[in-house]
Amino acid sequence: MQTAVTKRGQTVIPALLRKRYKIDEGTQLVWLDDGETIRVVPVPADSLRALRGRGRGEGLSEKLLAERLQDCEREP
Repeated sequence: MQTAVTKRGQTVIPALLRKRYKIDEGTQLVWLDDGETIRVVPVPADSLRALRGRGRGEGLSEKLLAERLQDCEREP
């Protein structure tokens, strides 16, 4: 997909992408520039709720407890 930028710096987000990523009027977008590419990421209205369940199955609780145990062992 390709769009053009207007002289005011505006562009159009293709309808297929707006529907797929649920980008509606008022949706905030973050522009990420790594020096070589630019990524546009929609920010959910409730960012914390959007992250819920993302770490499931990663064993994060066990990793946290193991790191805390290591920290306790290092303390004098």
